Amino acid sequence: MPLAIVHSAEAWAERFGKSGKGAALTIGNFDGVHLGHQKILRGVLERARQSRLMSAVLTFYPHPARVLRPAEAPALLETLVQRLQAIEAIGIESALVIQFDAALAEIGPEDFVRRFLVDTMRAQSVLIGANFRFGHHQAGDAKSLADLGGQWGFEVAIVSPVVEDGSVVSSTAIRHALRGGNVEQAARMLGRLFSLAGEIRTGTGQGRKLVVPTLNLATEQELLPKDGVYATEAVVEGKTYRAATNIGVRPTFDGARRTVESHLFDFREDLTSGKLKVRFRKRLRDEQKFSGPAELRTQVLRDIEEAKEYFREAASRTA
Repeated sequence: MPLAIVHSAEAWAERFGKSGKGAALTIGNFDGVHLGHQKILRGVLERARQSRLMSAVLTFYPHPARVLRPAEAPALLETLVQRLQAIEAIGIESALVIQFDAALAEIGPEDFVRRFLVDTMRAQSVLIGANFRFGHHQAGDAKSLADLGGQWGFEVAIVSPVVEDGSVVSSTAIRHALRGGNVEQAARMLGRLFSLAGEIRTGTGQGRKLVVPTLNLATEQELLPKDGVYATEAVVEGKTYRAATNIGVRPTFDGARRTVESHLFDFREDLTSGKLKVRFRKRLRDEQKFSGPAELRTQVLRDIEEAKEYFREAASRTA
């Protein structure tokens, strides 16, 4: 079932108000929709099925830090559209996406709960993480939400965190892993490969002419893995190809603009537009500056062979 997305309390009332159906829901930003988020979302689904409620999420756009502390706002793992697609894939029925602005930031915890959870979404069950905070100056926490739930007739369940590699899974931890180039650790916390998605864009043509042909990705995602070369998978026109991807500024050509360039194995088409998704499997090396195109080409061919060997070994482990 497609995720029903509305963008205001008024739109929610117009779409769902006549049904009279209550909601099992969770609240958050869900950046990355990682294993911790997935655990909460599946809990929402279970509550909804048990009690014949609507399963829902309440989320915000833009990220609250963009409004409250713009200089400290994190680079996000995914766009809003990508987050909602991941939430839909889990099976959640509906999402209320509230515009986060200065006026919303001034609403206190009690008014927030009454306005959105009680009057708008008819919350019957609310699942949150233990570190959940909400309302003006983040004055509300899990305990105060539970107290308000007792007052207005909805239950509050605190979902324990997911631990991976000895650390609590969080969007912050995934960002840290990606900034260090550790795409394998990021994948374990996400429960899937980290990917960048967007449009194919025409590059300068130097790579195709002097090194190997590549597809250049233009993405709206804010956080890129650390500059370097990776073994990847590229999805083009519905087909998945093994690939080697370079993220960086192309220092051999004195580049200044960061690019994401992928050489797809066994791919012969000359595409200059269309959708492209790149999934990151393993980091191979740092980006380097070479003496010229010939030395760079030699290294790129080594990278391609290393990536192909990685895929051969991965295939043998799963055979």
